[in-house]
Amino acid sequence: MGTRMLGFILALLALQTTEARSADLKPQTLEAFAKYVEFTEARIQKELIRPNSFLYIDGLSGPQRSQALALLRRGDVYMERLKMRDASGHVLEAPDGIIHHWMGAVFVPCATLQQTLELVEDYDRHQDIYKPEVLRSRLISRNGNDFKIYYRLRKKKIITVTLNTDHDVRYFPLDATHCWSRSYSTRIAEVADADSPREGEKPVGHDGGFLWRLYSYWRFEGKDGGVYVECESISLTRDVPALLKPLINPFITGIPKESLQMTMGSTRSALVGRHPCKTNSPDTVGGRP
Repeated sequence: MGTRMLGFILALLALQTTEARSADLKPQTLEAFAKYVEFTEARIQKELIRPNSFLYIDGLSGPQRSQALALLRRGDVYMERLKMRDASGHVLEAPDGIIHHWMGAVFVPCATLQQTLELVEDYDRHQDIYKPEVLRSRLISRNGNDFKIYYRLRKKKIITVTLNTDHDVRYFPLDATHCWSRSYSTRIAEVADADSPREGEKPVGHDGGFLWRLYSYWRFEGKDGGVYVECESISLTRDVPALLKPLINPFITGIPKESLQMTMGSTRSALVGRHPCKTNSPDTVGGRP
């Protein structure tokens, strides 16, 4: 038996113990996450008011921005890992937790801002648009541009985790071609024995620690014959004990990026399906996907 396989088996056995399967969300972890969010939102607010530079990618260096735009025009998803730093230049981190911060962007030719907002606000249909990760989606209530929504999520990578999640979402329309939004998770409960007669929720904040918080910030801009869609995702998970790293680390560190990449790709695909470019349209940028 190879060393790698032995390590995997030991990690799997360790995962069966109560101590390994559960983690406590501590006050200092939440405090650090709140500080990270505060720094992030301050940076975002500065970017939103830049003249003619509404998008995150507008602030990239010349060569990097050109590469990003070329990627988007090909129909691909642009991804970048972000890290916030304090005034001293130190990366902000959370004790007993890991903060994951990713930015994803797509360009959808021929779509309008209004069509894009209609899709992302259609929460009852997100279970169809963003499957298989979103198992169920439901609009709980709406008051103008404020939404309360429910998602049942399933994340799978070596192990499978099912979560019941609630979110508060607010949209901020700026003009006919610009809008941004923010989404805060208000409750995340891990589901034990999902889809079985024994199904039940684990205590919030005392579970596997695979997802404790999920905040996202979206920007939408209509230009260049289509719509640019960006999303920054900030999530909080448990830290990983050394013995469990071979089993849990791929899930903890890999899922946030893959989830956002899937979300952006699915958003683009759904919009292209609903609003395909007309053949030989002079306004088409980047061609038909």
